[in-house]
Amino acid sequence: MEINIIESSKNEIKVEIENLTIAEILRVYLNNDSAVTFVAWKRKHPTEKPILFVQTAGKSASKAINDAVSFITKDLDKLESEFKKLK
Repeated sequence: MEINIIESSKNEIKVEIENLTIAEILRVYLNNDSAVTFVAWKRKHPTEKPILFVQTAGKSASKAINDAVSFITKDLDKLESEFKKLK
């Protein structure tokens, strides 16, 4: 998956994400982080890639994204193990 950093500072980051579904999942998980003060994605046209914007306080924006990815991975691993139990 391709992710392009458009702008980056300690407490703000704008990234272009290849997939709208991934942008929305990240937005939901980032909203659960108390250090994130604002998170949203937008795209100018449905044919364009979404841009995720994250603002934080007390933690760097890139750390917040990394933490969200870790939580997503853990939840997906848990879901996978639950499905394997169904066999």
